[in-house]
Amino acid sequence: MIKFIAAGLWICAVTLGAVFYSFQAAGERGVGETPKPMLGGLDYVKTDIISVPLIRDSRIDGYFLTKLVYTVEPDQIKKLSIPAPALITDQVYSYLYSNPQIDFTKKDTIDLDAFRKAIRDTVNARVGVELVHDVLVDQVNFLSKDEIRDNAIRRRKNAGDTAQAMTKPFQAH
Repeated sequence: MIKFIAAGLWICAVTLGAVFYSFQAAGERGVGETPKPMLGGLDYVKTDIISVPLIRDSRIDGYFLTKLVYTVEPDQIKKLSIPAPALITDQVYSYLYSNPQIDFTKKDTIDLDAFRKAIRDTVNARVGVELVHDVLVDQVNFLSKDEIRDNAIRRRKNAGDTAQAMTKPFQAH
């Protein structure tokens, strides 16, 4: 019986020693590799919907609507003297007005990768540090002037129908 107790204590001591040694060895070398930029350490900031009127031949052809998400270093964004959403919105306007060859009526000519890269690069160049690591597109739409007019007419008609439906039950027969 004493042999079994001695063997049990010996096994426990060896197991604790092995665990202690493995934690010490792992702590010196470091466990795993450093996290990738998309896996941690960055803040994800959403913009409100950015609406840019597209002007061609001195008239408005429609509106480019987008909602973006950008990844930033938390300590870098705190150093900005202007709000980051204002900076991003300004760069979206600048990009669209400096690239008049983009035709939103033809989906084949829109290069979202170039759009995202241009926004990221121009914001970083303007700030002077790598503030924005990536720009993600949450929503992109283009509404032509005709679509906006049709939606407005449809809303007015629906509002009139609703008003008539609300007054009908109260009329005496």
